[in-house]
Amino acid sequence: MKNIEALIAEGGQITMGANDSIDCVATAADEHNALAMLVRRDGETLTALLKRLDSAIAKFYDDGEVTDEVNDP
Repeated sequence: MKNIEALIAEGGQITMGANDSIDCVATAADEHNALAMLVRRDGETLTALLKRLDSAIAKFYDDGEVTDEVNDP
């Protein structure tokens, strides 16, 4: 999960947990931007969610596209 590692090394952070009415959300942010907000799918393992988060961070790094499953389901 090299993109998560790079984000954290650059001072960013990831979080996982409940958010309002959503049972589990994984987020990634740097000091200026939300890079990704993913909703855990039914039956999805935490490992699979982290891998999706890593891919979403890569998408942000590659083309500036934010993945937002919380506000844009």
